[in-house]
Amino acid sequence: MTTRVALVGGTGKLGTIIHAVIDELDGFEVSRVLTSSSDLSEMDGADLVVDASTPQISIDVVRTAVERGINVLVATSGWSAERIALVRPLVDAAGTGAVFIPNFSLGSVLGTALAAAAAPFFGSAEIIEAHHESKIDSPSGTAVRTAELIAAARAEQGPVSAPHADQRARGQQVGSVPIHSLRRPGVVARQEVILSGPGESLIFTHDTVEPAKAYAPGIRLALPFARSAEGVVVGLENMIDIGIRS
Repeated sequence: MTTRVALVGGTGKLGTIIHAVIDELDGFEVSRVLTSSSDLSEMDGADLVVDASTPQISIDVVRTAVERGINVLVATSGWSAERIALVRPLVDAAGTGAVFIPNFSLGSVLGTALAAAAAPFFGSAEIIEAHHESKIDSPSGTAVRTAELIAAARAEQGPVSAPHADQRARGQQVGSVPIHSLRRPGVVARQEVILSGPGESLIFTHDTVEPAKAYAPGIRLALPFARSAEGVVVGLENMIDIGIRS
């Protein structure tokens, strides 16, 4: 049986990549492509909604899909734990599934998992993330997710040390972790997680160079998972065995 996908934001950069993967994936087809001028009711009749829209309308996409009893795979950035908490009761009440993927890159997910695993051993953690100048949100969803996982991993140790956090140049704190966002030409996506302790630092760096190649394996994992998911699931790490679960 073929899964009919309503792809929201299907003409954007990420949406185009997702569309190409679906076209090559057995058992899935894009039945509708929604753009910024589309009415969200156009997702009616789909078996799965894939959201690659913008942070501003993504929450409406999720709510509309859930209200119609359709599972949704959210590829749009900007979904913090607090924002996901707003839609979790709706998903649970509807008995549907909502899967949020901050980053489809396997390398990025592994880098975040390793940083979270190491975080309890270091008192300081900061994140520097860089994206192309046209990315409209900051900090990135990947950086937010990384900071949240670091904070969760340090539940027993408590918040990381972030001196002078009241100064604007010290970045935006998520789970006590300062995040510094760069938006500039000549870069696709890059994240550094810097863990520091007395006399040493441990740095995890991930670069995305070719998004179509980097994201395709993760998209292939996420689509069938999202089709049958129940409740809210956050992160590609739930689809690969790396020892981190949300």
